[in-house]
Amino acid sequence: MGTQRNGFCKRESFILSVDVGTTSIRCHVYDKSANIRGSCSSKVSLLYPQPGWVEIDPEELWKGFITVVKGAVQDSGLQMCQMEGLGISTQRATFMTWDRNTGKPFHNFITWQDLRAVELARSWNGSCTMKTVHGVMKMLHFLTRQKRFLAASLVVFTTQHVSLRLVWALNNIPQLREAVEDGSCYFGTIDTWLLYKLTKGLVHATDYSNASATAIFDSYQAWFFLDFHYHHSFYPSGAPPCYSRPRSVPTALGPALLATMCWSGFICSLLSIPLSILPRVQNTSHNFGSCDPSIFGVPIPIMSVMADQQAAMFGECCFDTGDVKITMGTGTFMDINTGNKPHTSVAGLYPLVGWKIGADIVYLAEGSAAGTGSAIKWAQDLELFSDVKETETIANSVEDSDGVYFVPSFSGLQAPLNDPKACASFMGLKPSTTKRHLVRAILESIAFRNKQLFDVMLRETRIPITKIRADGGVCTNDFIMQLTADLLGRKIARPSHFEMSCLGAAFVAGLGTGYWRSQEDLKKLLTTDQHFLPRRSKAEGDKGGQYRAVLQSWERALQRSMHWYSQP
Repeated sequence: MGTQRNGFCKRESFILSVDVGTTSIRCHVYDKSANIRGSCSSKVSLLYPQPGWVEIDPEELWKGFITVVKGAVQDSGLQMCQMEGLGISTQRATFMTWDRNTGKPFHNFITWQDLRAVELARSWNGSCTMKTVHGVMKMLHFLTRQKRFLAASLVVFTTQHVSLRLVWALNNIPQLREAVEDGSCYFGTIDTWLLYKLTKGLVHATDYSNASATAIFDSYQAWFFLDFHYHHSFYPSGAPPCYSRPRSVPTALGPALLATMCWSGFICSLLSIPLSILPRVQNTSHNFGSCDPSIFGVPIPIMSVMADQQAAMFGECCFDTGDVKITMGTGTFMDINTGNKPHTSVAGLYPLVGWKIGADIVYLAEGSAAGTGSAIKWAQDLELFSDVKETETIANSVEDSDGVYFVPSFSGLQAPLNDPKACASFMGLKPSTTKRHLVRAILESIAFRNKQLFDVMLRETRIPITKIRADGGVCTNDFIMQLTADLLGRKIARPSHFEMSCLGAAFVAGLGTGYWRSQEDLKKLLTTDQHFLPRRSKAEGDKGGQYRAVLQSWERALQRSMHWYSQP
């Protein structure tokens, strides 16, 4: 252990990483082998001031953040002066506004689960303005045949993204409007607020991964700038036949333009969101400044901030085009590395910036399903079982679900069906149905949704899959993992540790300080608990063949659950 003498710390160094999730804040201290040397966690208290509103008290979140950092270092038996860098991973699209001079919030964090902008979304989606935008985009697609315009012609506003919830705040909070008018307002997602607090107000910034999940960011502009600059500056007569994205951008122009071009001027103008309140966007691996010494006793450099799913992707070492990560927690998030270009989807996959390190940008395409861990928790609350660990044994205790199918759509259906009015349901119930059949049907539905997302990902991206890794609490269930491998017809690796968001932020921070040298070195540190290999039916001879009829019946149940409610 290090010793501190005359203000200097002679030490072996470590990396601190904090993951701020929806229900908890976790901090780990990592050594060079990516082993966890100390940990601490704290619960996040969600507030429900009105039906459909979901908030977090910013001061409570800040106190929780400080508590887990100090607790993890104490648990490790090390000293703060041994922490070489700090990485931060946060839940996406949860935001707040505050006074830039005093740091006083104008309201609580409005979380990604919050529904206060439902009516606003409905109004916008049915407006003449949106119909005009869709019409113009269809015409542009017809003229240019660019898939990007076709995708734009299908876009609708949802409450899951920041855009309309921020519009609601601007319209309904008088002191916020006043601050915007006098230029004293800051906007930020959780990472931006933490940077502001850790640096005592010196830094108002975010990174590309967080910005790209707000729906007021244009993932295409940063890529277009690199692409355009490559064609017209590096090669005046155009790119050579072996065209590839440039490895670097002239420092006199590139970084500044990339930092200012990322927020969508079109969306902000359309929704009357002032660009002046938005934070500067920096690389994911960037020295954001140091924590003020008054907070932890020493100035720890903040070397990365990152959105949680992108951080999990990095933690799983999915660095190559075609790498896939499946996170199964409260919901399912399936991400594929699409390389150095954003994917344009017409089926509901969301284009995200995975990370930007140096001049290299990695893009992801993401599909999600809301009812994963939440469906299992619901079943537990109904006393279908007492311990989640029992579900695997219960599901395997029956040969099949006895023709029962579960539709996990408590929050509607996401890609590829994209129906917010769908209802959750059991179908095929009969006198012979038992609790065991219901449990199996619920677990099967999670694997079926994985199959749906994977198929649309293959169909749309046309990128050869290189590897699949799974994480999240639900991936501890061997029944779901094996069935997913069978249906996908692919080997799926499950890591030894599941807190990949924390590890990913640590990896990026460590690369930034030189603690780890390269992404190839990080791959060597990755540990795997188990590989799930697809079992092939001799009779069927193809992936998931024995489940083909079951899957088709489940898809019929999906169709019957759609458009159930008159309103989302």
